[in-house]
Amino acid sequence: MYLYEIKEWPHFRWDTKQLAEPLAAIRHRQGRLIGNMEALGFNLRQEAVLQTLTADVLKTSEIEGEHLDAEQVRSSIARRLGMDVGALKPADRNVEGVVEMMLDATGRYDQPLTADRLFGWQAALFPTGRSGMIKINTGAWRDDGNGLMQVVSGPVGRERVHFQAPTAGKLGGEMNTFLDWFNTDVSNDPVLKAGIAHLWFVTIHPFDDGNGRIARAITDMLLARSEDSPQRFYSMSAQIRQERKEYYEILEATQKGTLDITRWMGWFLGCLGSAIEGAQTTLAAVLAKARFWEGIVGTTINERQRMILNRLLDGFDGKLTTSKYAKLAKSSNDTALRDILFLVEHGILVRSPERGRSTSYELAAKS
Repeated sequence: MYLYEIKEWPHFRWDTKQLAEPLAAIRHRQGRLIGNMEALGFNLRQEAVLQTLTADVLKTSEIEGEHLDAEQVRSSIARRLGMDVGALKPADRNVEGVVEMMLDATGRYDQPLTADRLFGWQAALFPTGRSGMIKINTGAWRDDGNGLMQVVSGPVGRERVHFQAPTAGKLGGEMNTFLDWFNTDVSNDPVLKAGIAHLWFVTIHPFDDGNGRIARAITDMLLARSEDSPQRFYSMSAQIRQERKEYYEILEATQKGTLDITRWMGWFLGCLGSAIEGAQTTLAAVLAKARFWEGIVGTTINERQRMILNRLLDGFDGKLTTSKYAKLAKSSNDTALRDILFLVEHGILVRSPERGRSTSYELAAKS
């Protein structure tokens, strides 16, 4: 028996006393983080938001096995936030769709959540109307035309059914109940409400595809409400990605359990707490980046060099060589070499001990 088959569905219950302490700790961490970020100034806060939202978009897609181009994601978000981050890389439609959904969820966190809004999010995730090679319903609830909605794993013929969603005929009523609660309930702390909404939505599973990503967008929307701010400084999706195995295990156990969701809520608060603590790493990276640019403020840097330096600061994969520089900057090797030598001469980059084709460069260590 699944949760939605229980007579009292969807009247969830939980042990308030057991969750009181972790909830209070979450609220304290939220306040401390926001206070630290507000002390940074506008430009640094924007950089932190850009890094957080980039991680959010990348990781919410990775959870579903989809790997997006990080530069495309960063460029799409920066463009929409009106940020100048140097050369902007054009983004594919699937990247733009995830970015549109996440920014709408967090940027308009104080607006009602409606069926039309959810339809828009799901349609944005699948601009071609297909999930891989399979044609799906977009901008509408699923109709179960291809069979019951099931979450399965394992090879063909030996599949394991982890969950079976309500039939399509029940979706209208189920979603009306969910949306009425979402838009009118004020009895629960918004952080607790985020955990309930996430579980509730993925249990209804109203779309042919995209349910997990939309559930995480709904979670971010409620967390933004809990802070009364569209600015995101931590990524719940990034933390769920780290705890992916535990996430699916607790989700399956809860969906096959009772309406007492204390264990799920405890896991959710723990995951959220880890996400907020992890933001300290993002904050440290933003401060280091700011110090770097302040240190070379008197040096004239062209757009190619600025883009490459930002890539190095954000964590470059592998070693920077002349050919890699040329490819990333879309320049000739001669131009790339001139750019690099300028940065070496000004003490911004240092050359590796190897010579010839093995020569590589990295950021100079600053005292």
